[in-house]
Amino acid sequence: MHERVKADLQDIWMAETKKEANAAFDLFVEIYGAKYEKAVAKLVKDRDELLAFYDFPAEHWKHIRTTNPIESVFATVRNRTRKTKGCLNRKTALAMVFRLMKSAKKKWRKINGPNRLPDVIQGIEFKDGIKQLQTAA
Repeated sequence: MHERVKADLQDIWMAETKKEANAAFDLFVEIYGAKYEKAVAKLVKDRDELLAFYDFPAEHWKHIRTTNPIESVFATVRNRTRKTKGCLNRKTALAMVFRLMKSAKKKWRKINGPNRLPDVIQGIEFKDGIKQLQTAA
C-alpha cells in the first residue's frame, strides 16, 4: 500500500500544471479520505502551501520540491560532532562547526535559473512556472 500512496502523492507534486496537481489532489482525497481521515485532513488544510511552488519559476521547482534541504546541509556537521562527543567546549564546537560548514559549502549546488531571482524578489507573477506579462492599466 505504501508504494501506491507514494505514487499517488507524487502525481500531485510532479504534475506539470497547478490544475493537474489540484485534480490529482482531489483524487487522492477521494481515494484515501475515508480510511486515513486525519492524514488527509492535514494535507487538505495545507493545500495552498503545498502547491505554492507552482507560483515560482519552473527552473526553481527542483529546489523547492526538495524534501529536506536543511537536514542535508547539517548532515556533515552532525556526523562529525557525534564522533567527537565530550571533547568539545562551546568555543571549539563553534569553530569546528564553522569550518565544517565552509568545507561542505564547496559541494552545494547552485540554484537553477539564477536570472529569475530578480523577478521573484520584485513579486512578478508566475503561473505554472511561466512568467506572466503585466499589462499597463
